[in-house]
Amino acid sequence: VTGNNVRIEFNEISKKAVVEAMQHPRDINMDLVNSQQARRVLDRLVGYKISPILSRKLKPGLSAGRVQSAALKMIVDREKEIRDFKPEEYWSITAKLLKDGDKPTKANIFNASLNDSDGNKLKITNEEDARKVENFMRGCDYHVDEVKRAVIHSKPQPPFTTSTMQQEASRKLNMTADRTSRVAQMLYEGVNIEGEGQHALVTYIRTDSVRVSPDFARFALGYISKNYGEEYAPKVPNVYKTGENAQDAHEAIRPIDLNRTPKSLEGRMDRDAFRLYKLIYERFMASQMTPAQYYTMTVHVKGEQNGKNLGFVVKGKSVKFKGFTAVYSVSVDEPEDDKELDTLPNLSENEHLNLNDVACEQKFTKPPSRYNDATLVKALEENGIGRPSTYASIISVIAKREYTEKQQKAIAPTKLGEAVCDYMEKNFPDIMNLSFTARMEGALDKVADGKEEWQELIGAFYPRFEKFLDRAAKQVGGSIIPPEETTIKCDKCGANMVLRTGKYGPFLACPNYPTCKNIKKVVETVGKCPKCGGDIGKRTSKNGKTFFGCNNYPKCDFISWDLPAPYFCPDCGNVMKVVKKEDKTYYVCTGHGCKHRELVKTEPTEN
Repeated sequence: VTGNNVRIEFNEISKKAVVEAMQHPRDINMDLVNSQQARRVLDRLVGYKISPILSRKLKPGLSAGRVQSAALKMIVDREKEIRDFKPEEYWSITAKLLKDGDKPTKANIFNASLNDSDGNKLKITNEEDARKVENFMRGCDYHVDEVKRAVIHSKPQPPFTTSTMQQEASRKLNMTADRTSRVAQMLYEGVNIEGEGQHALVTYIRTDSVRVSPDFARFALGYISKNYGEEYAPKVPNVYKTGENAQDAHEAIRPIDLNRTPKSLEGRMDRDAFRLYKLIYERFMASQMTPAQYYTMTVHVKGEQNGKNLGFVVKGKSVKFKGFTAVYSVSVDEPEDDKELDTLPNLSENEHLNLNDVACEQKFTKPPSRYNDATLVKALEENGIGRPSTYASIISVIAKREYTEKQQKAIAPTKLGEAVCDYMEKNFPDIMNLSFTARMEGALDKVADGKEEWQELIGAFYPRFEKFLDRAAKQVGGSIIPPEETTIKCDKCGANMVLRTGKYGPFLACPNYPTCKNIKKVVETVGKCPKCGGDIGKRTSKNGKTFFGCNNYPKCDFISWDLPAPYFCPDCGNVMKVVKKEDKTYYVCTGHGCKHRELVKTEPTEN
């Protein structure tokens, strides 16, 4: 790099930003160059060195990676937690109460949850104890012991980082992290708007910062005051703290022009681009607004009998002032169960209450949930695995390698993924250690800050890594994935054939090899043939390319490179292919010039 080279930086693709960047170039930051160099060398050392060993020991064509392997471990560890989880029984007991003198109508009855016995927290773990408590409750006298009223403030969330954008798009828009990244890139580079051409709509979309330009934040306050009312605009801009480990190289993700409201763009641009832009726009606007205000009421009720008492709690909340929620609703993984205050009667301390009924419900503790795109991105960020630009690709790569699969929206490891993870943990423990991976990311950040030399970083990493490589390379034997015995008989010697995995997928082999060398192809049935109605099998050509053919061959010669729909196009008679987009499946005609496309209706499934 010579002294004649300079770099320009801009956070958004607009004339103003580009011109300003051209007027203020900076020197090449060699610390950032060295950090990227170190990252590339590390990733290639891990990937290029381990992948051939994996391919030899497990299955041809496998890969490992400094970051993807750590992410796979998180998914496999969660699966093992779920598998080993033992549910514990507990009982939830509710008193259905009403004010003295009120008629027992649905509108007058309110629920109070059992909380304690004589001031001690109560946990009921079997039906026998639950029924004893129920019988005791039916003989109690009830009164309001305490009423607490308050006004609470709920602050808005910060504007989006890459991670929080991917999480929220998964929750609210049902977009995968990969799809969100691609659509966001389109919004940053420029999206076609009907009647206007191509325009960039948002700032740079790979960022870990919640910082907003002071000038833009002040402009936002004026915009909010004018369009929503002065009470929605704080006196000074809201400022959010960026995380300690954040690089903070770019602003938070925000709209370039607040006058380009979602309403003004609806129906004039790509549907997914519009949905994501609306989410980004509304999240940013909310982040610059005043807090929401709520009335809250917590009521403690006592049920007494023969000197013993049970404590019950009922909570309620209602909106006093919408604040930022006027434009943005907060999504939460665990919704609150507070009742709206409007559904609770006006209660006073020492007021007598009548018991209408008792509800006992058996419940069981639940295992941790599998990761989905939103929770995995959040976990990757919290554990310091990867960077904003890599979260989506991490999830995508391990899925393409068939280490994971989607079950509904959840990400589950495959048998292959678990085998890869177990092998990596035994042979390359550092690579699978989340703390080690996070420390490496921290060390790379130090290189970027000029606090560490990249050659020293690589030099400290490689000697120990090389020892693990040598040990793994010297291990004798073929695939460590044990063959799975089947009930299919070998037609040459009569033994039960075993299922093995080869370069082109699974196959059946005789266990008496080399005495008996009989093998059979395993064909995965994936649909119905549009030509004869028979089963369609997923097959692999000699060059490793997947194709689909009728299992009734040679009677039926149907073949397709795309997964076919079970019937031909009703418009032109050509083959239709199956196309999956997010959580929807379509049949799309492959005929030249035919635009037939239909949504496949599926039966609803339980999560």
